Amino acid sequence: MSTIEKINLILKKANISKVNLAKYLGVSRQMVYNYLDNDDLSNVPNEKCQLLFDLLAINSIEEINNKELTNDYIKSVNEKIFSSKKVIAKKDELIELTGLKKEEQELISDIVFILKEMLNDDKTKTSFVTITYLYHFLQSMGSTKELKYILGYVSKASGFTKPNVYEFEEDNQYVFESILYSAMTLYSNGGASRIKLAESHKRWEADLERKKEEKLSRTQELNTAKVQALKELGYTEINEKNAGEVFDKIAEIQSRKID
Repeated sequence: MSTIEKINLILKKANISKVNLAKYLGVSRQMVYNYLDNDDLSNVPNEKCQLLFDLLAINSIEEINNKELTNDYIKSVNEKIFSSKKVIAKKDELIELTGLKKEEQELISDIVFILKEMLNDDKTKTSFVTITYLYHFLQSMGSTKELKYILGYVSKASGFTKPNVYEFEEDNQYVFESILYSAMTLYSNGGASRIKLAESHKRWEADLERKKEEKLSRTQELNTAKVQALKELGYTEINEKNAGEVFDKIAEIQSRKID
């Protein structure tokens, strides 16, 4: 086993991701991949190499291959990197995470690290737009439960999760993943084209426009009901004191239309 293979094995057993190691070393994820994609550590700067040695509790490269991977050793490596301030975002970059479990805080920290790295590495508009779409995706998950199936599919297709693991509603997730696979296969094999899908895209556009109009109509309806509720109750605005009463009146006004 080569030196790099032994290091990767230690990192895997200690459950240390490339993101965590990048934070610890103070470099980008890509740089970590570059470090660990060679036969030795000759391309690792002395400063970073010393940090890696400290993490692995060794004094030289020669010690790595002879290192016995006991449970206590693996645990010590894991604890060392996660107790290090290097894997925690700076105070001015942190979102308040009080109340979240340790693994939840680490997950959010890793996500923020990757997003920041994307923006730093790509100065074009592409990364910004991509992350904006991701933001929209997250905002939409509360109203469209199927979106989490898409995330599951991507995790499995990328090799992070086994294909037969179902964390959500198994039957629904199974069907959705099968449809996604068929669609991606059709796309990848060139079986679809803009000309062939033009009519389908037009129907989708029309459906989106219809939903937009329904949303606008619903908003206008609610605004009208709010104005009427305030008028009937003798208020000029909604505030903390009258909010409950006003919302009850709005519901009553809307029920009159149904009746």
